[in-house]
Amino acid sequence: MTVMSTFDATRRASKISVVGAGSVGSSLAYACLIRGSADLVSLYDIAKDKVEAEVADLAHGTQFTPASVMGGADVHDTAASDVVFITAGARQKPGQTRLDLAGVNANILRSLMPQLVEQSPNALFVLVTNPCDVLTVVAQQATGLPTNRVFSTGTMLDTSRLRWLIRQWANVEQRHVHATIVGEHGDSEFPLWSTANISGVPIRDWTVDGDRVFTEEVLADLAQEAAFAAYKIIEGKGATNYAIGLTGARLAEALLRPGRSVLPLSSVMTDVHGISGVALSMPCIVSRDGIEGVVPVVMDTEEIASLKASAERLRDTLSSIA
Repeated sequence: MTVMSTFDATRRASKISVVGAGSVGSSLAYACLIRGSADLVSLYDIAKDKVEAEVADLAHGTQFTPASVMGGADVHDTAASDVVFITAGARQKPGQTRLDLAGVNANILRSLMPQLVEQSPNALFVLVTNPCDVLTVVAQQATGLPTNRVFSTGTMLDTSRLRWLIRQWANVEQRHVHATIVGEHGDSEFPLWSTANISGVPIRDWTVDGDRVFTEEVLADLAQEAAFAAYKIIEGKGATNYAIGLTGARLAEALLRPGRSVLPLSSVMTDVHGISGVALSMPCIVSRDGIEGVVPVVMDTEEIASLKASAERLRDTLSSIA
């Protein structure tokens, strides 16, 4: 049975579907609901009691939200979606890397994706399930959809983590911090320090009382903390869910509303610094058409080498689950 809150059906509504009613999927649906990322948010999971309880809980608060919610255990609940987020899969356990999840989640995805495409043939499909870079390739191959329509949240959250850390060190508002993490959404990711800045000032030149704040040691620590933040959170509470929920909601808004945004997302590369056939994150132009292209950001020699190393790590994992 589908649970649905009251919705005005007199006009074509924008619709987001979230596949998977675990902590990540439910947090993503909640974030989209309270932000009004779309007119209608649908939550789908094969676990009937779980998903109906989550949808009912969300629906009971829709008096106070700009969006409506529906969902249940029938895949038809995802029909006619504009954007479909996939969060379903095995959960990352303490001490387990994202790449350790690759085989089991790839098999789940190969079965799931054709069903979702059948319901929403014109949708954009966003992978959140880890390892999201590897699964982006699996999903694109399983569906045959163009690469602009199948991609993942990639390092969008990692970039947000990094900017929050930089903000703490520089003691400035986060909107003034411009720094991006690229590569794998995982252990081999890295920041583009060569172009990072605070309101136009290169990050290495930022000073307080004449002293440089961001020494090479500090930059290395910040990169490490951003890359491995999820492990600490998982160890403490079992999952990361709130921040990725907000990340997905912001991405949905970029995909559904007029205009073009630049966000660090993971899509299948075609000759980006010589890299093809794997998905990893680079700053991308994002619109209603999905990913329009990769932004040709300037990278130094060391950063290009790190990007290629990250790509090879992902290529190895893809080969192991082929």
